[in-house]
Amino acid sequence: MSVSPDDIEAVGKQLGRTARGIRSIAHRCSCGLPDVVETEPRLPDGTPFPTTYYVTCPRLASAIGTLEAEGVMKSMTDRLGEDASLAAAYRAAHESYLAHRESIDQVAEIDGISAGGMPTRVKCLHVLAGHSLAAGRGVNPLGDETLDLLEDWGRRGPCVGTDDLGSDSD
Repeated sequence: MSVSPDDIEAVGKQLGRTARGIRSIAHRCSCGLPDVVETEPRLPDGTPFPTTYYVTCPRLASAIGTLEAEGVMKSMTDRLGEDASLAAAYRAAHESYLAHRESIDQVAEIDGISAGGMPTRVKCLHVLAGHSLAAGRGVNPLGDETLDLLEDWGRRGPCVGTDDLGSDSD
């Protein structure tokens, strides 16, 4: 899969560093820029990387971080122990995540390990929201709930300057 030089540049600006292992743009913000990238299961330097869907938009990342600071992860984890249907749907999200990543590449070091705490706890809302944005609603119930708690992070326009994107390209 190819990713445009402008997208790579935008993601680098969003992250404040060179992006590594981008396989594709998994989702775009309402402003048109990438907000979630799909990463290779093994980074170019050989490091195993279980986070297939990585949130890049700083506004989205910040809004999700606020939810984490407010204790949303703990309440979601508690509900997994109380609600068998939610736990089953979350386990299915874990299996879907693994199946997709393994369709890209088999990496023995992360075999069976998804991300974000799946399938038994909630460790990172960024991963769950990224999964929901990339895979679509209905795949990850707690990712969907996270998105439901957020306002449109692109409503104010691009999170990084776009005037000079591609200015260094041929």
